[in-house]
Amino acid sequence: MSIKSSELILNKRGAVYHLDLRPEEIGNTVLLVGDPGRVKQVSTFFDQILYKRKNREFITHTGILNEKKISVISSGIGTDNIDIVMNELDALVNVDLELKKRKKQLKKLRTIRIGTCGAIQHDVAVNSFVVTEHAMGLDGLLYYYKHKSINNTAVSKAFEKHCKWNKKLPAPYVVSGNTTLIKLLGKDNIIGNTITATGFYAPQGRVLRIELADPIFLNRLSTFSYKNFSLSNFEMETSAIYALGKIMGHNTCTICLVVANRVNGTFSTNYPLYVKKLIRQCLQRLTS
Repeated sequence: MSIKSSELILNKRGAVYHLDLRPEEIGNTVLLVGDPGRVKQVSTFFDQILYKRKNREFITHTGILNEKKISVISSGIGTDNIDIVMNELDALVNVDLELKKRKKQLKKLRTIRIGTCGAIQHDVAVNSFVVTEHAMGLDGLLYYYKHKSINNTAVSKAFEKHCKWNKKLPAPYVVSGNTTLIKLLGKDNIIGNTITATGFYAPQGRVLRIELADPIFLNRLSTFSYKNFSLSNFEMETSAIYALGKIMGHNTCTICLVVANRVNGTFSTNYPLYVKKLIRQCLQRLTS
């Protein structure tokens, strides 16, 4: 059965609608960065750039590094954007765009987020690198998709109990990344469990002018523990990457630079230097 044109939207050159990409314009390894300006920062390490595409906040550079084809794409901020990126990347490799039919032979992508985060444990230092073993999503995206038992319900239920979870909010879910990528990128770095929040301010316990519904939310998160599971850091995309990656069959991982420690109240004074180090380290490990 063909996919309707209203569901799989293509532009005039036959590229997927938001990313403006055709299948030949991506590599098997895709790096996701939130900041559009960081795409060029990554691609400067490439030996050769084959394609450059730009549409809205989605910028893609695809090139060659150490004889491997690799892409870097800016996703923007939030799980809603990740929903677009992951679905359109999957369509590029697993849907015949001309016939608009799902392929019988499915392909796996390596999708790695390189980003920044805030730590919520005293011992997770600013300027350290954290690789996400499990992502705890507070966004609810998983529940819009039919999925098998990818949610670690024991942890998510314990988390709800510990946090006295407001039932008006989406139910938390916990999804793991790809063990091979976690091991590869986690060497000599921190391997932790990450919270994916739905916003930067109140959803991460920040107060500017509007009071929080739960004034001790950050404390609840930092003190959560279930067996050997605790939470290390905050960011805004990984749960969607891990959840959709699991459902679609892609290999996913996130590695983030800690730019702030929320419980210590500290912020990196030279994080651009460490972002560059993080990019270089990831590229070396992924293409060696």
